[in-house]
Amino acid sequence: MSVNGVRPLHFCDVTVGGELWPVFGWAIDTDDGTILVDTGMIDSTPSLDAEWGPVLRPWPELGDVIAVVNTHLHFDHCGGNRRFAGTPTYVQRTELEAAVEPDYLVEWVHFNGESYVEVDGDAQLFDGVSVLFTPGHSAGHQAVVVETGDGLVVLGGDVTYSMRELIDGATPSILRVHRLRPRRVYLAHHERPWEPEYS
Repeated sequence: MSVNGVRPLHFCDVTVGGELWPVFGWAIDTDDGTILVDTGMIDSTPSLDAEWGPVLRPWPELGDVIAVVNTHLHFDHCGGNRRFAGTPTYVQRTELEAAVEPDYLVEWVHFNGESYVEVDGDAQLFDGVSVLFTPGHSAGHQAVVVETGDGLVVLGGDVTYSMRELIDGATPSILRVHRLRPRRVYLAHHERPWEPEYS
């Protein structure tokens, strides 16, 4: 399998503290098809509408999705998993075990045809695509590391909400990302990635 590129996907927006935050996932384009990282939201519930005011965006063109990777299983990152019943969906075992009410929307995690592949810690999933265990935001959070012709790209999910924390290396999990010396790091709620410069 050869990685051809990474595309940000703007799935939806949620309201946090009166401010509209984008929710991004990513498509990793390969010769064999698309690896989808996080699945955003495809619908909502009255309780989510009341608390988060989600705005759904048109579903992106993805091509043939051969695998899904969830950075974690919060509603805005796994709400579209149901579209991919039967598709191998990689998630940390710790995260799947933690996915219970009230912190998780369990009916979006568990559904007919779910096909979770449990991962324990760092793991190589495909040629050029691996996961980095980055707990903190959730018990089993993972970032996705992609080897591209332009260098390493890290799809950081919610390793932090804050670009400043990301740049400063504010937590042990963020420092794990820094040690990779990536070319580019994306966060789920920021449009622009961090592109560090190394001396």
